[in-house]
Order: sequence, then structure tokens, then C-alpha cells
Amino acid sequence: MMLSTLGRYFFRRYMITAMWFFLGVSAIIFLADFSETTRRLSGFTGYTVLGALAMTAMRVPLILQQTLPTLSLFIGMTVLIALNRRYELVVTRAAGISVWQFVAPFVLGAFLIGVFALLVVNPVAAWGQRESISLESTWKQASNRAKRSNFVPWIRQISGDEDTIIGGKTFRENGTELAEVVVFHFDKGGVVTMRQDAKTATLEDGYWKLNEVLENRPGEIPVRRETAQVRTNLKQEFIQESLSQPETVGFYDLSRKIRIGKYFGISTKPLETQFHSLLSLPILLVAMTLIAATVSLKFSRFAQSRSMILGGIVSGFVLYVVTVLVRAFGSSGAIPPFVAVWIPVIVATALGATILLHQEDG
Repeated sequence: MMLSTLGRYFFRRYMITAMWFFLGVSAIIFLADFSETTRRLSGFTGYTVLGALAMTAMRVPLILQQTLPTLSLFIGMTVLIALNRRYELVVTRAAGISVWQFVAPFVLGAFLIGVFALLVVNPVAAWGQRESISLESTWKQASNRAKRSNFVPWIRQISGDEDTIIGGKTFRENGTELAEVVVFHFDKGGVVTMRQDAKTATLEDGYWKLNEVLENRPGEIPVRRETAQVRTNLKQEFIQESLSQPETVGFYDLSRKIRIGKYFGISTKPLETQFHSLLSLPILLVAMTLIAATVSLKFSRFAQSRSMILGGIVSGFVLYVVTVLVRAFGSSGAIPPFVAVWIPVIVATALGATILLHQEDG
């Protein structure tokens, strides 16, 4: 009964601390992102303060999800240091309770937070990211001030005797609507026969519909057209898969997206890496909690507070950087996604458990 009551007490302390951390960090994220959004987009046509607030609110879950590993480290350290300063852990150890028994509620709390982030936060974050990108694209398109994004869609298509390359500065509707479009037409010898510049391009059944088009042919006067069509054999599903950004795909849709991408012959390494990253998130939070425990348990009994806390922060930061770096290799295909994601998590968990074993049993 003592252990059950104590376990519930520790678990409650952990969850309350986590709640306050999430509220505080979410508020900081919201204020910082709102300021940046206002600075970048306030001059665009259609911009409103309410729209900027909505856009910022939709982005908060994704940013919060990305900070979860670091937050888990600080939450664990904060709870354990607070318990140690109040000598609650000293009394617990004096009662004969091992480190594994009183750390278990914290590990369980971290694991449940990871599961909640996986099943609830991530789908909301993916939806919010898609909607915020769409809203920003709408403002840019309305103001004719679209800036080139870091992710520029360029697609080559061969339909019959027509060989074309189509690209745009921004895209909407999962890639089926492009803005600030450029289309190059080639002959069989690979020579450019025509260039079309259009305000927008929409993928219809069997063709791209261009709006407000300027056509340039070698040696001829440019011609303006209201609309034009470019034949294509591309399917909307292919475009959506080839232009899907992993952070805009929710956990429940990742498996389906990966299957469709493989069917079309598209590289699915980024999506696979994202899938395994989300799947490993609960274990990664557990690893961060174990690292926090290794540097926090002896805070009061030894005068090593600053060095040990700094060591825990550096260890968690190094682990986070390594996981992000290795995931980048997994997304590029240099390392299998499963290996890229799970190896750092398993190593970190084993290392934290080993250090705790050494501290407990010598």
C-alpha cells in the first residue's frame, strides 16, 4: 500500500510539473511565432491579426512536438531535484525502496506523454501545418508577392510526344495547385520550343489548366492568354505523394502514404523516417527521463549540483542533436530509416539504465 500510494504521488507530481512546462513553453512558442509571422506577412493582402493568431495557433503543436525530448529531460530533472531538496527521495531510499521502484512512475509518465503526442498531438500538428501553409500561400498569391520557398516543386512529365517540365514557387492543395508557374516545352532533341509563365496551374483530369499565361517561343512575339492547357498523364495521387512533406502527414496516414509512394515508385525514405521517429518517441522520452535521473538523484547529498545538472543538459542536448543528424541521413537514404531512428534511442536508453545500475548497485 505504501509503494502504491507513493507511486501515485510521484506520478501526480511528474504530470503536474509536465503540465506547467507545456503551458509555459506553448505560451513562449506562441508569442515568438506570432511576432515572426507578423513581421513576415503583415504587408500581404488579406493579412489580418485574427488570421495571424489562427496561423500561429495551428503551428504551436508541431513546434511543441519537436521540443518534447528536451522538455522531457527538463521535466524529469525538475521533479527529481525538487523531491531531493525536500528530502523526499532520501526518506524513500531509507525505507528500502530501490531507484527502479521510485523512478518507475516518472518513466511511466514520460511514456504516456509520448503516446499522447503520437496519437493525438501529431495528427493535430500535421493538420495545423497544412492549414498554415495553405493560408500563407493564399496571402502571398493575393498580394503577388510570393517568395520562393525552401521546397520548390519541379516535375518532369512526358505525355505522348510532349516533354515538359513544370514548376512553381509555391503550391497548395497537396501540390495539385501551383502558383507563379513556369512551364518549359522540349522537342525530341531536348531543345526548348516554348516557355509558359502563368499565375496559377491546377491539375485537372489529363491536363494542367494554366491561368493568366504568357507564352514565349524562340523568334516570336510573346503572346498572352487567359487560360491554356498542358497535357499530362500524371495522377493527383502521384503529385500529392511526390510533394508530401513528412511533417504535414499525420501518424495515422503515414503507412498509407508510404504504400502509395512505393506503388508510384517515389522515394519514401523521408516518410519512413518520420514514421519510425514518431513510433520511437515514447521510448526516446523514457531515455531522456533516465538521463535526468542519473544526474539528479544525488543532488542534495553531494555538492555537485551545478556540474551534474550541466552534465545532464549537455547529455540530453547531444542525444537530441545525434538523433536529428542520424534521421537526416535516414531521410536521404544514406542509412536505412529503421536503423537511423532506433539505434540512437536504444543506445541512449541502455546507457541511462546502465548508469543507474552502477549508481544503485555499484
